[in-house]
Amino acid sequence: MSMLDKGIDRRQFLSLGAGATAIALLPRFAVAASSRSDTRFLLVFLRGGLDGLHALQPIGDPAFGGLRGSFLETGRQLASHRLDSTFALHGALGFMAGLHARKQLLPVAAVAPPYRQRSHFEAQDCVENGTSGSGGSTGWMNRCVAAMPGAKGLAVAAVMPLAMRGSAETTTWSPPLPEQVDPILWQRLQLLYAADSALSRSFAELGAGDASADAMQGGKQARVARLVPSMSAAAKFMSAPQGPRIGFVEDTGWDTHGNEIGVLDRKLSELDAGLQAFHDGAQPIWRNTVVAIVTEFGRTAAINGTGGTDHGTGGTAFLAGGAVNGGRVAGDWPGVARAQLNDARDLRATTDMRSLFKGVLRDHLGIGDATLSRGVFPDSGTILPMRDLLLTV
Repeated sequence: MSMLDKGIDRRQFLSLGAGATAIALLPRFAVAASSRSDTRFLLVFLRGGLDGLHALQPIGDPAFGGLRGSFLETGRQLASHRLDSTFALHGALGFMAGLHARKQLLPVAAVAPPYRQRSHFEAQDCVENGTSGSGGSTGWMNRCVAAMPGAKGLAVAAVMPLAMRGSAETTTWSPPLPEQVDPILWQRLQLLYAADSALSRSFAELGAGDASADAMQGGKQARVARLVPSMSAAAKFMSAPQGPRIGFVEDTGWDTHGNEIGVLDRKLSELDAGLQAFHDGAQPIWRNTVVAIVTEFGRTAAINGTGGTDHGTGGTAFLAGGAVNGGRVAGDWPGVARAQLNDARDLRATTDMRSLFKGVLRDHLGIGDATLSRGVFPDSGTILPMRDLLLTV
């Protein structure tokens, strides 16, 4: 009988080192349901903090107009896709709205990892390592692969992300580098070079006529989205015979401190096109697939002085796929009146992101509760899996 069968003291478990211990113990209690042996799971990580109130707009909340009125003015942003009496999808998410109508998209409101501060790096670490804090050397997705005998993992990324690091079999693939600079990076560089009188002129000349600068200003010459080829590649690899059952795709450029309408019109269009590219390329496996789209945190409820939003807490996630019980909005909506906000500034998170992941991994991939609470997400026994996310097998 293993240590876990006998029961293990929490202090003893933590003293062993959560990451290494979890991997070592996984084979002793990991049993995946054979009926789910052909299922697939893809995580899409939007780095930078997607403004969930912009992507999934709570138009039925009486306080929303006061916070986002200037964003909602006619002509300032694309007309939204109404989902129900409370929520609407941003107008750029047309394909996703179609999936919702077919009950293959499930937005999840007011979700965040257990880290509830506002550092990009620490929040991203928390999303990827599967614990309640930052740091760690292994990721929950690698531990998930380890819990599924014979499974393989794929990361579509330039380097192996923390989420996929560990002892289980995983590989990486990266699309060709873009020819143009990400417009948000270009904006940051402009501010940096502007402070140097010797370099500012040269930098301005370099950017003259550049398509990236045009895109940053909301021009029509937008750069080619990297997310679309990445999602197409994930579909190709995961649809292949004996292909990876667990996949990871990342995208950057979601940190919208200024010009949010222009930036997110473009970025959400890229997300919509990327999901469609995966859907079209993954038809052989689509009905057995769940795609989870997440970000490290949400943003402030009110608009700042530069037409953007700052780092917040509660955000929005999306589940998509033929196995998803969609056509509605999940999560416990906390409201956006001032008294309902976290620190009187941003959406209060009501769902731990690990609960969302656990619900998918248990009901879609057949990973047991003990494995999830002790191995994949160490020391998370009090975090219960979300229910009714998926169609009944």
